[in-house]
Amino acid sequence: MHFADYKSILSQKNGMNLYRGCTHGCIYCDSRSSCYQMTHDFEDIEVKRNAPAMLEAELKRRRKSCMIGTGAMCDPYIHLEEELQVTRQCLERIDKYGFGLSILTKSARILRDLDILQHINARTKCVVQMTLTTFDEDLCRKLEPHVSTTLERFKALEAMRDAGIPTVVWLCPTLPFINDSEENLRGLLDYCVRAAVRGILCFGFGLTLREGNREYFYRMLDRDFPGMKERYIRHFGNAYVCNSPNHPRLMQRFTEECRQHGILHQTDAVFDYLHRFEARESQPPLF
Repeated sequence: MHFADYKSILSQKNGMNLYRGCTHGCIYCDSRSSCYQMTHDFEDIEVKRNAPAMLEAELKRRRKSCMIGTGAMCDPYIHLEEELQVTRQCLERIDKYGFGLSILTKSARILRDLDILQHINARTKCVVQMTLTTFDEDLCRKLEPHVSTTLERFKALEAMRDAGIPTVVWLCPTLPFINDSEENLRGLLDYCVRAAVRGILCFGFGLTLREGNREYFYRMLDRDFPGMKERYIRHFGNAYVCNSPNHPRLMQRFTEECRQHGILHQTDAVFDYLHRFEARESQPPLF
């Protein structure tokens, strides 16, 4: 862990990353890619020490409330968050100034902040997003070794449902020849239905590989799935997009299930929902 000070925290699209790097250990993580120009070891977390103060200053300057997003590049609930509480401090600022929240994680640690999430959602809109990859708990511990298992994430989604907080699931990635089965998809979709998720983001059944994350992914395949790296190389070469041979059948099943249960599943529609600020009638003026 090391600290750094930044001059700004919000992107042009009102997203923020509070940490750089991750300790979840997911074998497929795109954030390891060289294109992101991380100059330190991925597990040596860079903490944006002044993030809460920067966020407060930037929210004060905003003339209009909007949704604030976090979690796209670095999970806001990595292990250090238990001690540092940078995410919680930022959520308190978002709540204080009446902004909405769209937060993405793989960790049940988000339940610690349920009180703030409920308060934000009572005034505007808070959407909790959770990534689900595999229904198989043993496989989950190989693919995502240092983060909440799929069952633990499902229970967190249920807790959000019971608290009246809307949820969206990221159904990705699907690793060809590893978790690209209809059985896996059925299990994950059953969790989504039972948790009453508002929407599911699915960009196709496959994964992306590029310089940086490809090398790490292949090392982990050699460790946990002997012979699988060679199968990937034969099938995909150096392709960026590596779609499962089962993609058409899985996509058909996914679409049918979402339509049957009234779950948003068109990518544009889900992102529109995530980005759309919704003020409650009882909310007082921002200033």
